[in-house]
Amino acid sequence: MIIIEESYSLKHYNTFGLSVCARIFAEVTQYDELKHVVNIFRDDPRSKMILGGGSNILFTKDYDGVVIFPDLKGCDLIKETSEYVWVKAFAGENWDSFVNICVLNNWGGVENLSLIPGKVGACPIQNIGAYGVEVKDVIESVETLDMRNSEARIFTNAECNFNYRDSIFKHEARSQYVITAVTFKLSKQPVYKTNYADVTEELKGFPDVNLASIRQAIIQIRKRKLPDPKELGNAGSFFKNPVISMAHFKKIQSEFPGVGSYPAENNHVKISAAWLIQTVGWKGKRIGNVGTCESQPLVIANYGGATGDEILTFARNLQEAVMLKFSIKLDMEVNMV
Repeated sequence: MIIIEESYSLKHYNTFGLSVCARIFAEVTQYDELKHVVNIFRDDPRSKMILGGGSNILFTKDYDGVVIFPDLKGCDLIKETSEYVWVKAFAGENWDSFVNICVLNNWGGVENLSLIPGKVGACPIQNIGAYGVEVKDVIESVETLDMRNSEARIFTNAECNFNYRDSIFKHEARSQYVITAVTFKLSKQPVYKTNYADVTEELKGFPDVNLASIRQAIIQIRKRKLPDPKELGNAGSFFKNPVISMAHFKKIQSEFPGVGSYPAENNHVKISAAWLIQTVGWKGKRIGNVGTCESQPLVIANYGGATGDEILTFARNLQEAVMLKFSIKLDMEVNMV
């Protein structure tokens, strides 16, 4: 069923809970409906946006264009060997529900990505990641619909140009393709990734280490650290962990021996953005209706009635504080509109 509305509220379609509207909102539940809607608006001069769970977006104003909400559902096992399974999940599937299906079937590879909000269709765009795992590690291909000619195109993993919290869908392919489904290659003989200190410690409370216990441990950690967007408007981690040169890191470490960091490629170091925010005194800081969370300073929250501009101003002031103290630019993970 196709639903097309004008001046449509997006308050329940963004996890910040911001009261913004779309000039035109089109919701579809079937692939043929999506093609039809794309054809309707193909020659419309207004900008187009594909919206999923709205868990990684900050609206700074009303959207004076066409928002397409592809609520395509389904999850199919399409291929299997003694070692792997290939599973296709459609764009409208809830991400954590998909992870749960994989864990229940003992398909390994996404368990560390438990409880990340959003839809399956958004996971390749951001190359979501957590606790030592990025979704690029298990994506086989991404199925799309070309907004310019309504033709299907499949992107291989290599063609997605995955990088840290990045992909082709955030840059040159942005607004050109609607992601309709993602195929994952998952292991029937999984190798557990539990070397993050938080995960290692949490797993001590479980009798065995397996996919189910890893998933549950990560759910428990995330629930302690991250506020539920249904209760407190937020988009999860607002900033990326910056990657800096080893020389720059050594300089910081000489003054702050306890700096949070992780190894990176090419003699670089990934430094904890949460540590940087805390160290400049912005953990739990509130300005008006906006603030960072006490339990996780990477999260900027709408404490009630905030506008997108207020949140953006807060974020930019935080960036400036980190730059002044550490000469490090915090890049936003959240997409601005």
